[in-house]
Amino acid sequence: MDHLEKMTKNDHDGLTYAAIAFVLWGLLPIYWKALEVVPSLELLCNRIVWSMFFVGALIFYKVRWAEVKNALRDGKGKLLLTISSCLIGTNWFIYIWAVNHGHVVDTSMGYYMTPLMNGLLGFIFMKERLNRVQGLAIALAASGVLYSIFDYGRIPYIALTLATSFAFYGLVRKIMKVESLPGLFIETAVLFPLAAGYLIWLAASGDLSMTKVGVTENMLLLGSGAATSLPLIFFAHGARKLRLITLGMMQYIAPTLALLLGVFVYGEPFGESRLITFVFIWTGIAIYVGDGLRNNINLRTKLKI
Repeated sequence: MDHLEKMTKNDHDGLTYAAIAFVLWGLLPIYWKALEVVPSLELLCNRIVWSMFFVGALIFYKVRWAEVKNALRDGKGKLLLTISSCLIGTNWFIYIWAVNHGHVVDTSMGYYMTPLMNGLLGFIFMKERLNRVQGLAIALAASGVLYSIFDYGRIPYIALTLATSFAFYGLVRKIMKVESLPGLFIETAVLFPLAAGYLIWLAASGDLSMTKVGVTENMLLLGSGAATSLPLIFFAHGARKLRLITLGMMQYIAPTLALLLGVFVYGEPFGESRLITFVFIWTGIAIYVGDGLRNNINLRTKLKI
């Protein structure tokens, strides 16, 4: 009974944290579109710099510097955090560039592909297994993605880069012993010297956007740390409490919101072929969610016994 109750609480907490993260990520194109006058690389550097300061302030407030020091004493942990820093930095840049160059729908496709990669990594590295219903759901989603690739006529580099970098980031974060907040601080600290150095160079050459844009844009640049860090913090909490396969299927929340923004707000093309792709994916999601509800009902029935 205690084991089942603990498992139920972990699942509930994990689902809550992950859902918040993915909703925030799904709405993030609105934020970066408001800053499209800022070059993508400069915007990335602002994300890194202000994220480090934002997370550092949270750690100071919560008095958690000891966790940062402990993480830095662990050789394996430092290596994993360095790897995750590179992965998330790559992901951030590709995402910013794509959103601000009219490819919001492509970013949506990338994050639709990410759960498939998560399932594969979970199978290879975490020895996770799928039941038949879950396998059918992921197979349907995979069919939709494959149809999109063939219809595309070329390799979708934006989508594949986003999917691969973020799936591996999720895997590394899941196996770390570092909690989300100190881990994120170290990740941004690893990237900070390069990011800050680039911004200083822009300022010295008179090309820093902060000196050219309005008050609203400057406030958004300063707030990019919070906009970036909060979803990652929630995601890291959720990732540690959920199986990669469950986490992967939940990630469809973010690309769905991004898709709606790309098509209905930003007017990006969405023809019949894309519709067919998403019908496959949405059918897979419906099957997976139905299986999850059935398992949850069975679990609650056991708890009452």
